[in-house]
Amino acid sequence: MAEDTPEEEKTEEPTARRLEKGREDGEVPRSQELTVAAVMISSMSALYLMGGWLIGNLADIFASGFIIERREIYSENLGMVQFADIGTESFLLIIPLLVLTLVVAVLASSAMGGLNFSWKAITPKGSKINPLNGFKRMFGLKALVELTKSILKFFLVASVLAYFVYDFADELVALSGMAIEPALIAAGQMIGLTTLVVTATLVLIAAIDVPFQAFEFNKRMRMTKQEVKDEYKDVEGRPEVKAQIRRKQREMAEQRMMEQVKEADVVITNPEHFSVALTYDPESDGAPIVVAKGLDHLALRIRNEAKDHGVVQVEIPPLARALYFTADIDSAIPEELYYAVAQVIAYVFSLASVRRDGQTANKPDPEIPPNFRFDAEGNPE
Repeated sequence: MAEDTPEEEKTEEPTARRLEKGREDGEVPRSQELTVAAVMISSMSALYLMGGWLIGNLADIFASGFIIERREIYSENLGMVQFADIGTESFLLIIPLLVLTLVVAVLASSAMGGLNFSWKAITPKGSKINPLNGFKRMFGLKALVELTKSILKFFLVASVLAYFVYDFADELVALSGMAIEPALIAAGQMIGLTTLVVTATLVLIAAIDVPFQAFEFNKRMRMTKQEVKDEYKDVEGRPEVKAQIRRKQREMAEQRMMEQVKEADVVITNPEHFSVALTYDPESDGAPIVVAKGLDHLALRIRNEAKDHGVVQVEIPPLARALYFTADIDSAIPEELYYAVAQVIAYVFSLASVRRDGQTANKPDPEIPPNFRFDAEGNPE
């Protein structure tokens, strides 16, 4: 596998098949920092929009929870029941926020590599429980990089928090001498500002981590030249791939023929089953050239293309079959058919002057050599 190949040998970009196989194995780019930043942003936005409603309802829940009726005073389970009720109602109240957080976490996690679930990634493997491999993962370069990132992130966030604690030191001391309501408002403002700056810090970390993870994923998925060659041989050897390649080649050849039909001088037809397009330049061509030929549906396409571009069509079934079965595309017609085709070319070239004079031209009925007479199946007549 590509993962077992030394990194210095992986010089080739991953192929589509390599990336698809990676997805099947659970190998997709992911950024935990992006998920954390997205969850923080969504949570802060939700609290900003519905914080007043949430706090008001929580206050009502706690206030009603501590109202004790006279008959309940001597109940042994009074405290437990009250706290259970308060906890249940509070949990139900914050369920929308929890659902929002979960949805945002899933979407943010799949933002880079898309949604992907792989059974292979969670299937137990001997290599995963091998202690030696475990030590390699723990003390490998990837683990060291992740540890360094975590330490830097911790110190960065801790530094921001320490700065705000220091900056708000006087305000924090003053809270003890304030009434409860203004103290709560002041504390909420300080916490909100601190959380906002921490979130901005996490967004900055995510902005650095996302391209880094994309680079690391691409580096991890790279292939050696030999792996690319082996994959190409494997893919090319599949019957369905060969069939697809042949179909694509056939479509390209047909499209190229249709382009050449536009420049043809004449199309000789069967009229339904065979069509052969010819071009002839007396100054440069020693003989007429076959630029397109087709059977059945392809013959119809050639006729339609000729009609759309004003190319003359002449119905001579024996000659159409003779040219179809003996002439190659982009090659001169057989010498034995020169005279028959010459009559057709002369007829086509004379049409313009004949029509201009208001006359009619007689369609030629050339004689086909005996050994060039074929039936619709290509059998000699």
